[in-house]
Amino acid sequence: MKKPSAGMTTAMVRCISMPPNADTLTLVQWLSPAFPVGSYAYSQGLEQAITDGHVTSPDTLTDWITAILTHGSARMDAILLAHARTTDDLADLAYALAPSAERATEMREQGAAFTSVLAALGQTQPPLPYALALGQASRRLSLPTQDILAHVLHALTAQLISAAVRFVPLGAADGQRVLATLTPLITTLAQTFATEPLENLSSATIGADLAAMRHETLPVRIYRS
Repeated sequence: MKKPSAGMTTAMVRCISMPPNADTLTLVQWLSPAFPVGSYAYSQGLEQAITDGHVTSPDTLTDWITAILTHGSARMDAILLAHARTTDDLADLAYALAPSAERATEMREQGAAFTSVLAALGQTQPPLPYALALGQASRRLSLPTQDILAHVLHALTAQLISAAVRFVPLGAADGQRVLATLTPLITTLAQTFATEPLENLSSATIGADLAAMRHETLPVRIYRS
């Protein structure tokens, strides 16, 4: 660390020792497609919905993801993650609320992969469902919960859009327009979910849940869920 000069303030010294955006960059690293948790392999039933002809355009994709964010798995994960920043012993609850076997497998395997990579980086914590593993790891980050949730919801949205761009297929520019359209909703939901009590955990995306269940028996598929 650079030795402080006589004219340096405490804030200036802090900036030299730890850039103020370091925690944000750590979070971005964890949520990057390059971080090997295998998120690219999952569509959460979207592949089945595309096969069935329910998602065929940017507009229908926007509607599908809006439901996931507002009422589905994204809502559940965000609330669980927020509570995992301060609370342990939520794994059984998370698995009990998984609507399909593939969804439970996704939660378990992504969480295990995440904690395995963290261990390789010198940060040890128990394997947990992915949202809870992220929540526990984020205890080290000096970031507001709503900011963390905004990044997490944005990453999931980008993941689902990527699946649709490849499988519908949609143009890459169409995918980016969908992401831009959903960004205001993501920021609003992140603020709401950051303070949502555990007793308000709920899901109401019947179509998405049924698609995820049916995907388990789809004869030919690209994605694992």
